[in-house]
Amino acid sequence: MSDLFGGLQAAPRPEEPRADAPLADKLRPRTLGEVVGQDHLTGPDGAIGRMVAAGRLSSMILWGPPGTGKTTLARLLADAVGMRFAPISAVFSGVADLKAAFAAARDAARAGQRTLLFVDEIHRFNRAQQDGFLPYVEDGTVTLIGATTENPSFALNAALLSRAQVLILRRLDEAALAELLTRAETLAGKPLPLTPAAREALIASADGDGRFLLNQVETLQSIAIDAPLDPAALAELLHRRMPVYDKDREGHYNLISALHKALRGSDPQAALYYMARMLVAGETPLYVLRRLVRFASEDVGLADPQALVQCLAAKDAYEFLGSPEGELAIVQACLYLATAPKSNAAYKAQGAAWRSAKETGSLMPPANILNAPTKLMKEIGYGKGYTYDHDTEDGFSGDNYWPEEMQPQAFYTPTERGMEKRIAERMAWWDERRRELKA
Repeated sequence: MSDLFGGLQAAPRPEEPRADAPLADKLRPRTLGEVVGQDHLTGPDGAIGRMVAAGRLSSMILWGPPGTGKTTLARLLADAVGMRFAPISAVFSGVADLKAAFAAARDAARAGQRTLLFVDEIHRFNRAQQDGFLPYVEDGTVTLIGATTENPSFALNAALLSRAQVLILRRLDEAALAELLTRAETLAGKPLPLTPAAREALIASADGDGRFLLNQVETLQSIAIDAPLDPAALAELLHRRMPVYDKDREGHYNLISALHKALRGSDPQAALYYMARMLVAGETPLYVLRRLVRFASEDVGLADPQALVQCLAAKDAYEFLGSPEGELAIVQACLYLATAPKSNAAYKAQGAAWRSAKETGSLMPPANILNAPTKLMKEIGYGKGYTYDHDTEDGFSGDNYWPEEMQPQAFYTPTERGMEKRIAERMAWWDERRRELKA
């Protein structure tokens, strides 16, 4: 069994990378102090900093975007506390590889060597495979460090999460990425051939991914460039980086949540930004439209009944025009919702009415509003005493429409915003008329 899958010998730790190694490997930190962008974990008050100071690690899950240093941190942690580092990848490993890793860890323990088992892409193991880690973590055969780009609460089972601390790595900020650029230039012995604006554009293109940034730097360093590149020339030379967005993963739910809350908060600029993020990254426009339609009823409702009409019209326009022309109709619907008066009164009314319907079972409506299509039904009182509202002077009879065993309920309470203010006035007038008619 090779070292990659946890053989008895720990994975080799070369002091210096090969001359032909990728730039990211050449600049890989040698100590925790060289790690950039994760001071909240590696600093003296951070979880990792405290564990290293104590000389003992607990099992943990490192959760963060690509290129933020999860693998590097795991290797440095093993070095810092003198543990054997055994890496495996969930992409390439199966049950046999895991068994071999655990057996090697047991052998190492007999020789007095503790094992740090690093599992890259741990979310790719299925639930049964994840359960297989539990006895070896519990009895101390291995200290587990799993790395994942997916939300652990979705990707990992509860039993494994209860035995490991989840540490969140942040996407690298501008300062951290700039530090990586400086290190790359120092290693090369010369600055990158970029104007200040192009340098900023290069950092922005990395989208928080240090590995991607260094790959781009390596490309620039391998090309003979006569004069410093401006942003336009840099964009032409390097391929554009596509946003990280998995439509069935957490990024999808984060952005749709942000869109929904920006709409609810009446911020048209932020709402448009998050919607653009989704569509630019390849989200299905009809999915976005479905969410806008839902929002129109849930968060605008009768404060502006046209909101739902606008969204359905946008759906029709998009289906008629297609992309990219039809996307302007989606933008219009988004802006309409963000700038419309807001009310969740209909949403709350639905919940209250549904609960009441479940609690009251099959109560019969009052006889006066029951249909009486047969002679027998008329004889037993169906429809008797019903008042046809249009025949009254005000077009309002004030009759009781609730089951006899049930008091009238108030599910819907309109707000004082938009159209609902007028609805509230009408409802108040009807309530007053009912009281007068009963008097």
